[in-house]
Amino acid sequence: MNCSNKYKILIVEDDTNIRSFIATMLEAAGYQALLADSCSSGLLMFSSYNPDLTILDLGLPDRDGLELLSEVRQKSASPIIILSARSDELDKVYALDHGANDYITKPFGSAELMARVRSALRNSLPRAEEGVLSGKFELDDLLIDYDARRFFMRGEEIKLTQTEYNIIALLSEHLGKVMTYSSIIKAVWGANDIGGTKKLQVNMANIRRKLGIKPGDNKYIVNELGVGYRMQSAE
Repeated sequence: MNCSNKYKILIVEDDTNIRSFIATMLEAAGYQALLADSCSSGLLMFSSYNPDLTILDLGLPDRDGLELLSEVRQKSASPIIILSARSDELDKVYALDHGANDYITKPFGSAELMARVRSALRNSLPRAEEGVLSGKFELDDLLIDYDARRFFMRGEEIKLTQTEYNIIALLSEHLGKVMTYSSIIKAVWGANDIGGTKKLQVNMANIRRKLGIKPGDNKYIVNELGVGYRMQSAE
């Protein structure tokens, strides 16, 4: 099964029934669910899969979920929705002040949770100055459908991962402008963390391969050595 172009959502929840219920809902809606039952396994899954969103319980068996929130926020701006039985206002304020994007108390409605998921993912998309990128972008044989998050070359769809798509969308938004390595890393991964440049280079190599760009060829994507990348016409 090809899940490369699906949003990856990490569920960190120790209650087996709740975890399975949320996973079933997400997968029925077309998302890829990643499962963890503790803080330690959640951090490992986050590091391994770099999810597009995390749904996080606070009452985990090994450590408080707020510790996971804190550790993730040191290296990523990926949205996190707290899903907890703690209903005290101070808990909500603390979590939101320390990087949570949303806070839902248990018991929760499935429709509300899915709406919050859609909202968090929508708000995490690359943004143009006037709002979320929308419509279509065309450059020679290249076409990006921002609304559908799909990428085409000569009329044929090229399957990109979410990270690869976000990089392409960002470069297209700043067509003709050199985007530094650090600015791309910050926009796509949320922080200029150690290893970020290597991750960017790996993803860019995959993008260029999928576009049929040979090593050393500056067609569509120019590598300004030591500085960053720029999207331009194929000329």
